[in-house]
Amino acid sequence: QVQLVESGGGSVQSGGSLRLSCAASGDTYSRTYMGWFRQPPGKEREGVATIDSDGTTNYATSVKGRFTISRDNAKNTLYLQMNTLRPEDTAMYYCAADRIFWWLLPKYRYWGQGTQVTVSS
Repeated sequence: QVQLVESGGGSVQSGGSLRLSCAASGDTYSRTYMGWFRQPPGKEREGVATIDSDGTTNYATSVKGRFTISRDNAKNTLYLQMNTLRPEDTAMYYCAADRIFWWLLPKYRYWGQGTQVTVSS
């Protein structure tokens, strides 16, 4: 079992920055692959970025160059640094984990409760 708790969401103006954190606990092997996903109001959940235990990353085209995913295995924490935020980044952001790599598909086994990010123009 894996437990994930996100934090760091909030409201910012367009062009601003936020840093999301995801505190993880439980089986380490099941946290080999971790990622950030988001679900805008009225839309489906979509992948934002993923990272494996060695630090290899993948990004959605829409956030590449603006967002950075990282993890601190010693602190069991996943991060998402979000810069140059846009109104279209407004969404509930979720942390996810699995021992299987699902790329940016929302098929990961373990999920957090989410943290809201709102970007105003």
